[in-house]
Amino acid sequence: MASDLNPASEDTLQAPACCSARYNLAILAFFGFFVLYALRVNLSVALVDMVDSNTTLADNRTSKECAEHSAPVKVPHSQTGKKYQWDAETQGWILGSFFYGYIVTQIPGGYLASRVGGKLLLGLGVLGTAVFTLFTPLAADLGVGALIVLRALEGLGEGVTFPAMHAMWSSWAPPLERSKLLSISYAGAQLGTVISLPLSGIICYYMNWTYVFYFFGIVGIFWFILWIWIVTDTPETHKTISNYEKEYILSSLKNQLSSQKSVPWLPILKSLPLWAIVVAHFSYNWTFYTLLTLLPTYMKEILRFNVQENGFLSAVPYFGCWLCMILSGQAADTLRAKWNFSTICVRRIFSLIGMIGPATFLVAAGFIGCDYSLAVVFLTISTTLGGFCSSGFSINHLDIAPSYAGILLGITNTFATIPGMIGPVIAKSLTPNCLSLQRASVQPVPVFLQSAADAVSILQFPSHSL
Repeated sequence: MASDLNPASEDTLQAPACCSARYNLAILAFFGFFVLYALRVNLSVALVDMVDSNTTLADNRTSKECAEHSAPVKVPHSQTGKKYQWDAETQGWILGSFFYGYIVTQIPGGYLASRVGGKLLLGLGVLGTAVFTLFTPLAADLGVGALIVLRALEGLGEGVTFPAMHAMWSSWAPPLERSKLLSISYAGAQLGTVISLPLSGIICYYMNWTYVFYFFGIVGIFWFILWIWIVTDTPETHKTISNYEKEYILSSLKNQLSSQKSVPWLPILKSLPLWAIVVAHFSYNWTFYTLLTLLPTYMKEILRFNVQENGFLSAVPYFGCWLCMILSGQAADTLRAKWNFSTICVRRIFSLIGMIGPATFLVAAGFIGCDYSLAVVFLTISTTLGGFCSSGFSINHLDIAPSYAGILLGITNTFATIPGMIGPVIAKSLTPNCLSLQRASVQPVPVFLQSAADAVSILQFPSHSL
């Protein structure tokens, strides 16, 4: 049972953050999620270069509404990578297949993390994804079916990672530092997107798309070695943590964690706060995953940027989100600790900003015509504002039931993965003959409506704990 006391009432003297074990964990987790999202999104850029341009032309995918405007380049585009005859629907299935594996291991990942610890589970999840990524070129050669299966296997590996991380933070994160610590660790996902999108574009342009998967796969294996060597599941088992920091963490959590050994599945499933988070998580991810998987295609087919520019411009929105996550984490904990804002008030405010804001600017982006600069600005603002959710519903699992945070995240992320499975397929099928500005402008409207409904559910969050 989590305590429902105002967090500002805790009188435990905070241990310094500099060089502390808990912030070292946050930083290493940051790079772990950096790698995870690099492994996840590199296909979005590589796919642009993997598909034969003649197939795109035959499928009439490229919009003629916006003029070709890519700047001429001095170095010719490498054409050594093999090309495939995949139409738009096939590409949608390839992009969405990752989530068919991802959804399967969400709840098992949370349960296993609560039983055996999150360190090994998260590490193996990254390692498995990295190893499978190395085989992507081979799978593509074997055919669409093999590539879809491989991406689903990558999803199986990544599916355990977020629940495992939540489970670890239930033992490591003092209540008044949750927003900061979790926003630091999960912000790695955004920076991984920021770096991997343009870097993948550069690799595709100057080398060929196969090296994208080799490079990021090797980086993932290297991170796994560091993670297993440095990290421990709990402060009690950490070899170099100071006694003062250990006592600070343990004393701050003494009224937060449950001594019950069995998982209270029925109370969990009957929890109204949990289902409010499910609605919020699902709605937010519809916007997030649609952009994550289809933004490079939008940049190429509608705005008509080349693969090199595509990678850079697709990354700009996620840089804003990364920065917002870091700053919002600091702001959320400051409001709770120094301004006596209640936890539920902070979660509601940040969730509302993080969902209504992105939906508004995403809808607006569909109605600006061929104004390239404004399109990038609107998409950047939309994605940036989504960073507020990292200190909103995204960590509310730790507020209502710290002992079962991994399981709760597994449940909410199971539902929140559905948009990743069907979003790319629906978006591609809605534009079977021509990816036009008119169709693109209509697609975000359901997202706005979902986020509005989402806001209502957030405002009705019960203030009690599970």
